[in-house]
Amino acid sequence: MEKFSKDDLHAIDAKFEAQKIAFAPLSFQAVRALMELGILRIIDDAGENGITVDEIVEKSGISKYGINVLTEMAVGMHVLLLKVVDGKEYLSLSKIGWFLLEDNLTKANFYFTNDICYKGAFDLMESIKTGKPEGLHVFGDQWTTVYEALSTLPEREKKSWFDFDHFYSDIAFPEALPIVYKNKPKKLFDIGGNTAKWAIASCKFDPDVNVTIVDLPGQTAVAETNAKNAGFADRINTYAGNILAETTVLPPAPDAVWMSQFLDCFSLHQITKILKKVHSVATENTDVYVLEPLWDKQRFEAESYSLQATSLYFTCIANGNSKMYRYGELVDAIEEAGFELKTAHHNLGSNCYSLLVFRKK
Repeated sequence: MEKFSKDDLHAIDAKFEAQKIAFAPLSFQAVRALMELGILRIIDDAGENGITVDEIVEKSGISKYGINVLTEMAVGMHVLLLKVVDGKEYLSLSKIGWFLLEDNLTKANFYFTNDICYKGAFDLMESIKTGKPEGLHVFGDQWTTVYEALSTLPEREKKSWFDFDHFYSDIAFPEALPIVYKNKPKKLFDIGGNTAKWAIASCKFDPDVNVTIVDLPGQTAVAETNAKNAGFADRINTYAGNILAETTVLPPAPDAVWMSQFLDCFSLHQITKILKKVHSVATENTDVYVLEPLWDKQRFEAESYSLQATSLYFTCIANGNSKMYRYGELVDAIEEAGFELKTAHHNLGSNCYSLLVFRKK
């Protein structure tokens, strides 16, 4: 946390950072245009020697004016490098440009921001005032949370949402699986099981486990199809319902309960409410596993920044009242429901997930 307590920038550098924020919507869309028009790829293909604007015009079919305004902004952002050789200007890709073009984390974040968050983010301030996801109206006025809308999103938006969601959670699965199945649970509840990714991975990892996915009806329908296609229809069951609804009662006596990047979809009060439901059906030997990226347990500042930004998505698009949590506040909310933290495994996967293991007090 020490890195967040220092202000080491010189004034001139701080002013530059402030201008980046001031023009962020325009610079973001400039990068989007460079990628989706294939311009960034054309420049990358030219290699370290670079390529002239006229050559980009010829290869892309975009006007010289269009190429100039986009690439000049990219030079200012240090996405592109501008070199002069024998009086001619050449553009080439910088390290930042490479990450935008090739890095899976950056691409998942970028297209999620563009396709899911960008338009609705204009209503962030209203969401802060009302406690509701006011930006969600860009996908229709009938939804109270984004999760209800997922199965009906347009294909591009749906792909960006799931690419983002799966990139973050799935990357920790290989390290989490041996921890969860060390105690050989036979009956595991996957609450918020989504498209059955964890359930399928579990069945592949342990031939004796049976998984029950608890999720909204639209998601359980998708999960059932995916489980059947993976050959695990006999070992993966679903339980459709809203976990927050008073009428939703979980099946009794699981050996283990798994929640992967699920609790960040709820407020701290709601997290305690959900865990009280789990507590009511858990035995003294039930292990409760919570997999979350905690922003104060990240190794690098870029990772913390990504999680802090994701909190704003929850505010204006997802539900209006949740966020990416710190370690202490999440543990406190779960223990308030009658559980006790037994072990904490940090830095799982390249995105520094934390796997928290609880049992009843």
